[in-house]
Amino acid sequence: MTREPERFSETKFFEFEMEKMIMAQRSNKIVVPEAKAAMEQFKMQAANEVGVQLNQGYNGQLTSREAGSIGGQMVKKMIESYENNLSAK
Repeated sequence: MTREPERFSETKFFEFEMEKMIMAQRSNKIVVPEAKAAMEQFKMQAANEVGVQLNQGYNGQLTSREAGSIGGQMVKKMIESYENNLSAK
C-alpha cells in the first residue's frame, strides 16, 4: 500500500508563500536610487557619532559590533526624525 504525499493545508501554503515573499524583499538595495549619496553621507555621519572609522567603498574589516552600532545609530536617528515629524503635525 502506497502513502499519498502529505499536502499543504491552505494555512501552511499561505505561510510558505509569505516567507518566500519576505525572503525576496530582503536586500541592501536602495529603493530610491537618487538617495544613494544621501544614504552614504548618513551612514558616514552615524559612524562618526559612534566612533567607528569608515572608508569610502567597501568596509569588510568592520567587526559585527561596529557594523551593528552604525546601523543602530542610523535606526535611532530615523526614529527620532519620524517622531519629530509626528509631533510637528
